[in-house]
Amino acid sequence: METILEAVNIVKYFYDPVKVKVLDGVNFSIAKGDFVSIVGKSGCGKSSLMYVLSTMDTDYEGEVKIDGVSMQRKKEKYLAKIRNEKIGFVFQFHYLLNEFTVLRNVMLPGLKLNRYSEKEVEARAYEKLQTLGIGELALKNAARLSGGEKQRVAIARALINDPDIIMGDEPTGNLDKKNSELVFDIFKQLSQQLNQTMLIVTHDPDFAAKTNRIIRMEDGKIVDEQR
Repeated sequence: METILEAVNIVKYFYDPVKVKVLDGVNFSIAKGDFVSIVGKSGCGKSSLMYVLSTMDTDYEGEVKIDGVSMQRKKEKYLAKIRNEKIGFVFQFHYLLNEFTVLRNVMLPGLKLNRYSEKEVEARAYEKLQTLGIGELALKNAARLSGGEKQRVAIARALINDPDIIMGDEPTGNLDKKNSELVFDIFKQLSQQLNQTMLIVTHDPDFAAKTNRIIRMEDGKIVDEQR
């Protein structure tokens, strides 16, 4: 199996107001097409680890490799390009721009990447919305969507650049049970049908139980793994 993401002995400290170790020698790798959840109590280091793995946080010891390339000592411009090209983000809060249409919101990372013409990005964005069963929302204003619809649009936006990996930080944390299940089903479909790699931080035990692999964290360490 091709490894898409690797954490090698990740150690991280917070210094406010005293020095605290939040990640303590984290090692694991994720293969292409894997659907992995990270679970653990609040404050165990899940989100801190996600920010390190996503290259948004560069203040750590150890090494992160994405698609076999080390992210160590890379300039911010390079890391920003990696984030836009290789990682799709889905957060607890969707961060859609309310003044734009759904279609425009999904297009934004594609326009930023500048790999395709605007017309092609638009066609790709519409295709992603269709894949997620919300093509009819394309021209609706983002402000007029329900919470569940907004999260599905956020997933379409995460997919626009065909990322190697989708990273989710509590993507169902703001949704009711029905919409949480819907979002899970979308992730599962992407994993099974498109071989999309997923790494999801979640508090939801039902969500985690249905993923291919559960990584459990305590006090900044990985304490258990289930497949």
